[in-house]
Amino acid sequence: MAEDIPPEETALQVVATAGSEPEADVIRQRLESAGISSVAQRTIGGPEWGASGSRYVYVRAHDLERARDVLGLTDTESGTTRASGDLPSGR
Repeated sequence: MAEDIPPEETALQVVATAGSEPEADVIRQRLESAGISSVAQRTIGGPEWGASGSRYVYVRAHDLERARDVLGLTDTESGTTRASGDLPSGR
């Protein structure tokens, strides 16, 4: 299945920025529940930051729009995308 997807569609894209590792985990769980694979990576710094410090959450390019919808980042009426810091809670 993955071999049928062009390489530019499997490249990783940032879908959200989390303020900490636990927040990134929640975002990743929401994506996983929708069948979207994701990975989180520290934005800067090293292991001395522990669970604190912001993280980028990446998804495959072909999953980006669906991931934004799952996270409530796309305003479907206007087609605009909100900043990832504006994640709606309890969705």
